[in-house]
Amino acid sequence: MRRMTHVVARPIGTADVAAVCKFLHDELNPAVPVSAWRALFSPPWPGVGPNHGFQLLADDRIVGAYVAVYSHRILGSSSEPFCNLAAFCVREEYRSHSFRLVRAILGQGGYTFTDLSPSGNVIALNQRLGFTSLDTSTAFVLNVPAPAQRHTQIIADPARIESLLRGDDLRIYHDHRTAAAARHIVAVHGERIGYLVVRRDRRRNLPLFASVLHAGGDRALLRTAWPQLRTQLLRTLHTPVTLAELRVLGFEPPLSIPLRKSRPKMFRSSTVTASDIDLLYSELTLLTW
Repeated sequence: MRRMTHVVARPIGTADVAAVCKFLHDELNPAVPVSAWRALFSPPWPGVGPNHGFQLLADDRIVGAYVAVYSHRILGSSSEPFCNLAAFCVREEYRSHSFRLVRAILGQGGYTFTDLSPSGNVIALNQRLGFTSLDTSTAFVLNVPAPAQRHTQIIADPARIESLLRGDDLRIYHDHRTAAAARHIVAVHGERIGYLVVRRDRRRNLPLFASVLHAGGDRALLRTAWPQLRTQLLRTLHTPVTLAELRVLGFEPPLSIPLRKSRPKMFRSSTVTASDIDLLYSELTLLTW
């Protein structure tokens, strides 16, 4: 008589991280080394969640994982707990048990949940579970080199960036300066300062794109300095194209065209609105792929 397989969802603890990273490498994206997956489980910002997400076990063997990245965000005068849904993978023969992971991770009360890279059937599932789609209208910008502006500096040196930023932007920089996928650039014009956080992205398996994750400080300066910023992105990230979500960047870059189809991003919250959702404190800053 065939023995029934016992399938259960359990929290991912510190002792489980190595095995879950190996599972994600083997089953979700072999192009991402096991060592790189570890970044999801040790974010550089302060604050620790109750777990690292949940794993699906079949007779104590990992057959699925839903990785969570936690943070506390300062919104106005309050601190809001966030749970970023960072990676979701279940082996095909156990897909019928996937909802156990979803139920476990979303059953944690009091969090604003973000899903910033949903794909496939997850998008429709999120919609049924009360997630809201963000406006991800995106500008496609060629990073054509431009001559330097006499009175505008573009700075990528970490020590200088830290000395220039203030307030929320300085806190964001401190929290992400060692995040593997985050790149930091500052534009300076006199006393005016603009701050960009970007990542290098792949589209159709081509690592040619810079994606904007945060635009802080003086956005009007970022707009006027955009020719120099795109030159910096081309030279340092070797990305001939920038993809900028208009909601994140706050303006339409010069000489840009609308992207025909942008990637979805979603959130679920009883306390936070779409205007408070950004792309920081997430897998987009921690993981390169």
